[in-house]
Amino acid sequence: MEFSELIRTGRAQAQLLRGPEAPPLRGTLCVTGHHLLLSPGPQSTPDLWLLLLRNVDSIEKRVAGDSGTITLRCKDLRVLQLEIEGVEATLDIARSIEALSSLESVITSFPFFYRPKGLRLGDAWHFHPPERYYKRVARETDAWRLSEVNEDFSLCPSYPRAVIVPRAVDDDALARSARFRQGGRFPVLSYSHSPSGTVLLRSSQPLTGPQKRRCAEDEELLRAVLAGARPGARGFILDTRSAQAAKQARMTGGGTEAKAAYPGWKRLHRPLERGRPLQESFVRLVEACGDPEQSMDRWLSRLEGCRWLAHVKEALSTACLAAQAMEREGACILVHGAEGTDSTLLVTSLAQLILDPMSRTMAGFQELIEREWIQAGHPFQLRCAHSAFSHARPKHEAPTFLLFLDCVWQLGRQFPLSLEFGEGLLLALFEHAYASPFGTFLCNSEKERCLCEVRTRTHSLWSGLNQPKEQRKLQNPLYVLNPLAIWPSVEPQSLRLWQGLFLRWTHPPEPAEVAWEKVWQIVTGKEETEASQPTASA
Repeated sequence: MEFSELIRTGRAQAQLLRGPEAPPLRGTLCVTGHHLLLSPGPQSTPDLWLLLLRNVDSIEKRVAGDSGTITLRCKDLRVLQLEIEGVEATLDIARSIEALSSLESVITSFPFFYRPKGLRLGDAWHFHPPERYYKRVARETDAWRLSEVNEDFSLCPSYPRAVIVPRAVDDDALARSARFRQGGRFPVLSYSHSPSGTVLLRSSQPLTGPQKRRCAEDEELLRAVLAGARPGARGFILDTRSAQAAKQARMTGGGTEAKAAYPGWKRLHRPLERGRPLQESFVRLVEACGDPEQSMDRWLSRLEGCRWLAHVKEALSTACLAAQAMEREGACILVHGAEGTDSTLLVTSLAQLILDPMSRTMAGFQELIEREWIQAGHPFQLRCAHSAFSHARPKHEAPTFLLFLDCVWQLGRQFPLSLEFGEGLLLALFEHAYASPFGTFLCNSEKERCLCEVRTRTHSLWSGLNQPKEQRKLQNPLYVLNPLAIWPSVEPQSLRLWQGLFLRWTHPPEPAEVAWEKVWQIVTGKEETEASQPTASA
């Protein structure tokens, strides 16, 4: 299929309305295979307005007289309005955008055609977390090893080729444990906390079923975890489902670890919403944020009713529970829900940010996302197919990664000196997860990325974000290395709506945000001045 077959009208005269804070643009509108372009013409500004079609979440069209209007609601939460000359041109352009913005083939997406100046294919794709992180673990303990039991992805299609596992457990035992876990996701190391000698693991649910099946190798694996920790260590299995949901899962083949079969491990249930309830909460929040006419009482009622901040609280509370058990009780933690690809990763990644100062650096945070989300098999292609405006609501869509970013923003707001990166990086990650010219968030697993040759045929997002000019916009100028754990408050008065994301297209920044931007300019301006001064010779 050629892109040209889906383009009914290539160009038309149009005016673009971009929101209350931006002036309208008038010029020639063009539709290409991947972009919508508006060239204002030499009489106004030479700048070209560009929109990646993959960013379009929903389209509404209206015609009246001899013109029409197309409203584009984008995945980054922008709402754009195009006023187009000609009824036929309006309808043809709308149909073209609808077709091109919803292409399902990965290899026809824009990252496979994107070739920016200054970047080479293959740059930053060497960012391979299992091997890199294993070297860090190996310096602290010899209880773990790097296994390539999943080299061909046959054991677990959603795991990477290499995983970190207890040294005392051989690959045959890992294979049997994988067959006992949903999707083959047997327990693997997520994080080693050297100060307490404890570890954080993740997996999927065991397939005990109504007959309460057991797996000796799976039990051996978790015994080896405790044996490799400090003497007398105990473990907690943190199940992100309710006890009732876990019991119901047993009726369909899933289940939980039996207490008698896993001595030393205690199960805790901390239910976190996922799937459709989380998506509906996101949709209701965006709808509330997009209504400028409502009263303050109505706004507060809708904010509470959507329960988004309740999800933020529950996620941070569960991560704090895992981190406290490791830091203060010296316990090992295994986190899982059902599949182990959503709320599990939310908890393990947040717990590391709380405990590990390296994860709070720019490079460490990028590595955390690679290791705990991308390599760990979060299905970005499924979860981020649509944002908050789409009329289609498939059950596999959910803003779990956005919830993670919101929790990180809350951490940064409560500990403004402890994160090396700022809000700019979090906003960029949100945008790129839903629509990106880079290949980092493509597909649902490392296996799929290998089949599509993503690493050799697309650019890595990290190579783009780590350019010096980008780093200045993403870094926190007030950052000071904090070697201690950071314990966030989850009280209602401590959690705030992330206005920089949910209100950035409709409301001007608050005075506090303006003040923060001024601090950033002062600090970076001082650095530039010092850097420009000649250095005295010795």
